[in-house]
Amino acid sequence: MYESFYALTGKPFQLNPDPAFYFGSRGHKRAFAYLQYGVHQSEGFIVITGDVGAGKTTIVRSLFEQLDSGRLVAAQLVSTHLEADDMLRAVTTAFGLPTKNVDKATLLASLEAFLCQLVVAGKRALLVVDEAQNLTPRAIEELRMLSNFQFADQALLQSFLIGQPELRAMMQSPQMQQLRQRVIASYHLGPMDRDETQAYVEHRLTHVGWKGDPAFDPATFAIIHSLSRGVPRRINMLCNRLMLSGFLAEKHAFNEADVQAIAREITEELGPEASMAGMPSAARAANGPDDADVAGIRGNLREIEDRIDRLEKTVGAAVDLLHRLLHRDRVTKPGTPANR
Repeated sequence: MYESFYALTGKPFQLNPDPAFYFGSRGHKRAFAYLQYGVHQSEGFIVITGDVGAGKTTIVRSLFEQLDSGRLVAAQLVSTHLEADDMLRAVTTAFGLPTKNVDKATLLASLEAFLCQLVVAGKRALLVVDEAQNLTPRAIEELRMLSNFQFADQALLQSFLIGQPELRAMMQSPQMQQLRQRVIASYHLGPMDRDETQAYVEHRLTHVGWKGDPAFDPATFAIIHSLSRGVPRRINMLCNRLMLSGFLAEKHAFNEADVQAIAREITEELGPEASMAGMPSAARAANGPDDADVAGIRGNLREIEDRIDRLEKTVGAAVDLLHRLLHRDRVTKPGTPANR
């Protein structure tokens, strides 16, 4: 709606991950470098963790765009609460192999044959497991066992585990000792600082042709950072609503009070369970929100964020299922590489 009003070529603050909007903050550059390092090593596990909305999926998609499909066959799995046998079936399906009415022994043989054929063809396999914090310890152990597949002295399957902070805690448990020995690098993606938040907002706007309309008061970025805690998806949520509000009010410049008003709207939309206590008042606008204000708004943003995250997972699962159905017919027999 507001794109034409501000003469933009697209939506700058869409919530769905889009590698075209990839922004290289210090943390995102480092996480991306760890994934690239993992690809170069061609074995073991890389573990990347970060809060919901931190930009992990965008980094993975950016990586996929740079991979050489002629040398690397990559599959992505968005996990739910999978047990060991379900994990094996999900991995096999992710690489386009048939799994219907197939027992575990046949699944393992089919997957190993497929991976060996890739090596013979001068390729190798990469598995990226998103939302890996939802995996059970037995499912993670199944992944570790799959990493034992070898052709001569070459590992047949490399895995990247991407997840929320719970994955980090899980990896530190005693029962994960064997897996930790296979992890060649791990990194926790933290939030952006105030300057990076401003650069992020301006980067996304510039990507869609922003020429300074609307203008942002410099102090606006400080409150955007404070309310969002520097998390990309929260920044997108706030800024998208800010731009929409500006369009409706025919505004061409934003200040702190405008952001505070949007934060109040978001809280009100959550319904009676959302507390209005601690929302910043106009009298305190010049100084920005205090600690109680920020804590209340952050809690409300987290609730909205969780709802969006659940919706994204549902849509992602549907797209993944469609992808599998479209590719299943291309597999003629177990062990035959799918056309990817």
